[in-house]
Order: sequence, then C-alpha cells, then structure tokens
Amino acid sequence: MLKLLIVEDQVNLAENIFEYLSGDHYALDYAADGLTALHLVATQAYDVVILDLMLPGVNGFEIARRIREDLQCPTPVIMMTALGDINDKEKGFDSGADDYLVKPFELKELKLRIEALHRRHAPQKPILKAGDIVFNPGTLEVEFHGLKAEVSGTPARLFELLVRAYPSFLSHQALCDALWGADDDFEGKSLRTHIYILRKSLKEKLGQGMVKTVHGRGYRLEPPNAE
Repeated sequence: MLKLLIVEDQVNLAENIFEYLSGDHYALDYAADGLTALHLVATQAYDVVILDLMLPGVNGFEIARRIREDLQCPTPVIMMTALGDINDKEKGFDSGADDYLVKPFELKELKLRIEALHRRHAPQKPILKAGDIVFNPGTLEVEFHGLKAEVSGTPARLFELLVRAYPSFLSHQALCDALWGADDDFEGKSLRTHIYILRKSLKEKLGQGMVKTVHGRGYRLEPPNAE
C-alpha cells in the first residue's frame, strides 16, 4: 500500500483525486495549504507527495525547498500546476520536485507517474521463498513452477506475512494486528474474505490455493508437496 499526501487548495480537484485513487492500494492524506503540508511531512512517512504550486500562504516552490533542505526528506514530490513554461518547470525541479505535471491532466497519468516514482525510489525488497514458491514483494509477483500470478492490496500483504512465517502458521489475531493494528472494526475488511480472495487468485493463476486453514488457530502457507 502506498501512502500519499495530496496538497491542493482546489477542493474539487482534491476530491476528484481522492475518488480516483481510493482503494486498497493507496492510503491518502490531504492538506489545503503549504504549512499543513510541511507539518504532515515532518510527522508522517509518505511514499509520494503530490504538491500543487499555487497555494495560499507559502507556494509549492517554497514547500518543496523546505521539504528537501529544512526537513531533509527524500520523499518523491510530484509538482502539479497550470504553469507549463520551461522556466517554471526548471524552477520546480531546482526547488526539489522529482516530477512536474501541467494542469489540466488525466487522472490516469497522475496515477502512472505516482507508480513510476515509487518504483524508482522505493528500497529494493529481497525475494522471499517458501518451498517452491517465490514471492517478490517489490513487484507483488508470485512464481510457482514457472507459473506466475500477481497479487495486490490486502491479499498481497497477507501473502507476504504468510511467506515470511513459513513453515509456521500465523494466528487470526496476529494477522489482524499486522494488517489493521488496534482497529477492531473489521466490517468490510474481514480477514476471512481476504483469505478467500487470495486463495482464489492463486488457484486461478497457479492452480493451487496454497493457504491452509489451521482450524481454531489461524492460517499457514502450504506449498504443494511440502513435507
């Protein structure tokens, strides 16, 4: 899951971005001005910051500079603005932006740029193995005897937890704590439902569900032919 900060004073555009990006893959925070944005960047960890240029009070150029120089924060920044002149772009990159998106733009393009920036800046995660199962946490790709499947969202986080725990099982409570912390409201995000989705995805692509229920205790990964 990617954690994003949207810094935009135009409420309609911010709402459109939130609606388009909402889902299992993104966690979104919002700031309507630069000072709020700086406070959030200083106190929270983000994967990408989407920063409007023309903000009340402190503009995006100054915010980007403070993120880099004052906060010493390396989080990728996409600057979005109606100013498309090459001199404005140069100023944006010089202030610390990693990408520059000129308004108006397609929301799909914003999403593609977010994903591309994250791939370039995210630390490489080691490949994980459980028996003959190979899982790449960076690409969310599962490989088994030459077959490949891609998992995403909560099922991907579940699968990584089970691979890391293999050959041991993880209790229902341990999985819930790892996925949702102390949040006891599981309505709409039932562990059992996500296990079902994960099994279904693996079976469709790899021919095996691979997640075994340890009755009354929890779940564990079970590669076929595992001892």
